[in-house]
Amino acid sequence: MGLGDGEPMTSFDDRRKGFEAKFVADQDMLFRITARRNRLVAQWAAERMKLTPAETDAYAKAVVQADFEEAGDEDVIRKLLGDLTAAGIDVDEAEVRRALDEQLVEARRQMMESR
Repeated sequence: MGLGDGEPMTSFDDRRKGFEAKFVADQDMLFRITARRNRLVAQWAAERMKLTPAETDAYAKAVVQADFEEAGDEDVIRKLLGDLTAAGIDVDEAEVRRALDEQLVEARRQMMESR
C-alpha cells in the first residue's frame, strides 16, 4: 500500500480532487454573488437617478459589465459615482461603498434562499 507497491494513492488523489472541486464551486458562487450585488446596487443607483424600468435593466447590465474592467470593486465604484454625479445626485464615495456593502449582504441572502 503506498508509492512503491503499485497501488494508487487514491485517498490523496480523492482529497485533492475534492479540494479542487470545492475551490471551483466557491469561485463560481463568489462570481454569482458579486454579479447579483452589482445588479442590486445598479438598481439602487437607477432609482436615485429616476431611470425607467427599461433604463434600469440596461444600466444594471452596464454596471455588471463594468466590473470586468479590473480586479476589485474600484471600477464599479467609479462607474456608479460618476453616473450618479453626472445625473446631479449629491453622493460621495463613502455612500457608494456603503451601498455596495449593503447590497452584498442582500445578494448573499438571496443566493442562500435560492439554494
